[in-house]
Amino acid sequence: MSDLYERKNPHRLYRDKDNAILAGVCAGVADYFGLNRKGLRLVAAVSTFFFLPFMVPAYIVLAIILPAKPQDLYQDESQEKFWRGMSMAPTDVFSNLNHRFRELELRLQKMEAYVTSREFSIDSELGKKSR
Repeated sequence: MSDLYERKNPHRLYRDKDNAILAGVCAGVADYFGLNRKGLRLVAAVSTFFFLPFMVPAYIVLAIILPAKPQDLYQDESQEKFWRGMSMAPTDVFSNLNHRFRELELRLQKMEAYVTSREFSIDSELGKKSR
């Protein structure tokens, strides 16, 4: 199999055991969504007081279900920076892709206009005669 199938998905929700206090669920969620770890832990602790029957089982289930974050998740620092930007500002990434596709569409339209024009047929006729 190719190397692509063997690598872990860097844009996935993991438990971050390196920055964990209990099981690393809050650290992993904060890393995935680009949030502040301390802030998310504070919100989780406060919401535990109000929603105890929901928060404790949810945390336990996430601690069991979520895989631990692999040590070699990113190949280099530039790849880590790209994936962090992807999780922090996905709308920017998609708007950039949309812009690039629009530019490609315009280039294709210009090529199509040239190929279907009389100028192209004249150029191709002259090219055939010069051979």
